[in-house]
Amino acid sequence: MNVSSISSIFLPRQEREFRKQLSNVLGFSPGNIDLYRTALSHRSVREGTDENNERLEFLGDAVLSTVVAHYLFMRYPYKEEGFLTEMRSKMVNRNQLNNIAVKIGLKKITLYNKLDNSLKVSQIFGNTLEALVGAVFLDKGFDETNKWVTTHIINSHLFLNELEEVDINLKNKLYGWANKNGKTLEFETITERLEGGRRLFTIAAVIDHNIIAEGEGFNKKVASQIAAEKAIEILKIT
Repeated sequence: MNVSSISSIFLPRQEREFRKQLSNVLGFSPGNIDLYRTALSHRSVREGTDENNERLEFLGDAVLSTVVAHYLFMRYPYKEEGFLTEMRSKMVNRNQLNNIAVKIGLKKITLYNKLDNSLKVSQIFGNTLEALVGAVFLDKGFDETNKWVTTHIINSHLFLNELEEVDINLKNKLYGWANKNGKTLEFETITERLEGGRRLFTIAAVIDHNIIAEGEGFNKKVASQIAAEKAIEILKIT
């Protein structure tokens, strides 16, 4: 029996159970347990920015996006940017991440105000999954996080052959949200310049005359889809 196993015997029962459940979700023994406790703490129970998971969610979102982008880049060597962008959106949209979080058992160990019924059916568990990715990154480094995300999220829960057949138009999704909420949505070309002998377009998603996000691409369709994806993320549209 190693030292950590011996010391865990003397922990309160509730603490031992938490560590056991966390290890089951992760598939490995965590190093900095306080880091993971923060990742699992919603602001409804811990208001301090150093206590809840919002900062780790921000970090985990970026790490997860990078891992997924690299995975797609290697899996589809001949696919264009627009296809890769659309596939990434299918893989890491809020609804998808929320479903994965529930499947791997995060809902059981996330600390949130259980008296608030709205939280039970919200997207907080997908946000918690992103925070957990951030915690793994800080605890284990990028290479281990890359392996963990690939094994426990992508290969276990995301079936790319099926996702390829799912038709998702990010612009239409954003238009639908705008219509539902009584807002005007336009896609405006901001710049057009030559880069490497090709025209590179910058297109903005403009809602109620305010630029929400911009996207770049070597054709307007790709650039506007990227702008739509960024706007959807910023507005947290599910």
